[in-house]
Amino acid sequence: MVKTMKTAIAASLCIGLLAGCSGGAADKPAAADKPADSKAAAPAPQNEKISINMMSIAYEGGAWGEKHPVIDELNKKLNIDLKIQWVPSDNYVEKLGTMAASNSFPDVFRINSAEYLKWRDKGVFLDIAPMWKNYPNLVKEIDAETLAIGNPKGKTYGLPNWTPEYRETLLIRKDWLAKLNLKPPTTVDELYEVAKAFTKNDPDGNGKDDTMGYSFAIANNRSFTRGADPLRFAFGLANGWKEADGGIIPWQAQTKELKDFLRFTSKMYAEGLLDKDFAINKGQDPDFKFEANKVGFTTVPGTNIYDSGLPNLQKVVPTADVLQLMPPKGPTGLQGNTTYATTNKVVINAKIDKKKQERIMALMDYMVTDEGHNLITYGVEGIHYKKTGDKYEVLPAFETERPMLINFWFFHRFDPFNTVRPWEDQEKPKKVKALFEENKKYLVKDKGAGLFSETSTKSGASLDQKLMSEMVAIIMGQKPLDAIDAAVEAWKKDGGNKIIEEMNEQYKLTK
Repeated sequence: MVKTMKTAIAASLCIGLLAGCSGGAADKPAAADKPADSKAAAPAPQNEKISINMMSIAYEGGAWGEKHPVIDELNKKLNIDLKIQWVPSDNYVEKLGTMAASNSFPDVFRINSAEYLKWRDKGVFLDIAPMWKNYPNLVKEIDAETLAIGNPKGKTYGLPNWTPEYRETLLIRKDWLAKLNLKPPTTVDELYEVAKAFTKNDPDGNGKDDTMGYSFAIANNRSFTRGADPLRFAFGLANGWKEADGGIIPWQAQTKELKDFLRFTSKMYAEGLLDKDFAINKGQDPDFKFEANKVGFTTVPGTNIYDSGLPNLQKVVPTADVLQLMPPKGPTGLQGNTTYATTNKVVINAKIDKKKQERIMALMDYMVTDEGHNLITYGVEGIHYKKTGDKYEVLPAFETERPMLINFWFFHRFDPFNTVRPWEDQEKPKKVKALFEENKKYLVKDKGAGLFSETSTKSGASLDQKLMSEMVAIIMGQKPLDAIDAAVEAWKKDGGNKIIEEMNEQYKLTK
């Protein structure tokens, strides 16, 4: 269903919550080391009922009410009274700002990277490093490298809201290739030719000029969405930041690479191969256009294509099929897929009492056990599903009550198969794993992930939006290609150079 697609993709785009069921152990990094000198006392017994206020982001489809069977089970298991405040994604950052101004943060809450880094060193979040070894399931589940992202040396102010770095998959319409007698493209030049054929040669066979080769969108008016990444990386642009000359540089300062990318995409736009609405697309519009049989390429989480993308497409074209592509090679042989770093966090309020802090950690520890994971992923047996012997059957309440929302939107295991449920096709994890194994070959890591720049926090969005406005104008042919030179210089002069300086100071501290 489209609603299911929206929920799953929103989670994967903005939080990376597509993680979690069977089959992920082989992909898991080594467990995090225990702090060498931690001397924390054991957590208190759970014989006292404790109220916990949790706040989570909420996406398409709405969230739970105050009463929910999963909350009831967690309350019984942990001896807590859990209250969850679900805040719509469009208002979440604003809500955090309001709470910061009034010093009224909840007990435990999800937070994005920018806000986390802004408040990390101001006494807002509990340092869980001294108590870490008391929660063995978390220690086993979370690898040291991911736990360290965004945390100062020796401190742990947040639990990772894990995102599989390799989940995004570049796909092409296999049936369109066959109809037009084309081979899968392996370079950007070949991709251009295939996109041209998909646009001009009626791949859907309906006799109408209603298909396009390629689509992407712009996020928050400041960055291209994942559909553009295979093209960006082919021309050498950074995934945020890349290492150079002993330091790091951002994509915004890569004038030559930006010019090469813009030359290619402006040519595609001028010839009608690139979605004419790319600049006004919402984040998921390219995915929905692919499902609607209108565009020949898509980049989506590997799980989504089997959950909803391909099924939705086959409702329109029953014979439709897709093929995974290697990211195309650029002029110098560079290539790469969308690659994520786990920078979003779940944090505990440093101001609440110790017993409550420990109970929250116990809750998080429980949620990564088999029992806890099953509860927050599949729901309550007898309400959301039933089991007879080894056979599982989904019940109607699973769709209406959506018991997976804590897992999708708040916290979950480090496992990329979260959307695979025991009553569904168990061949799907094998197909998804094959996609992921291919994606892992083409990672482009963000070398600035988890680093903080005060100037970026204050001015980064407006600087990027001005630069993006110039890039959009160039792609659409409203300004000449050379206009990017002045746009990059303006970005640097108006604050970008300061951002580069601050980020490199932080980068040196990690070495």
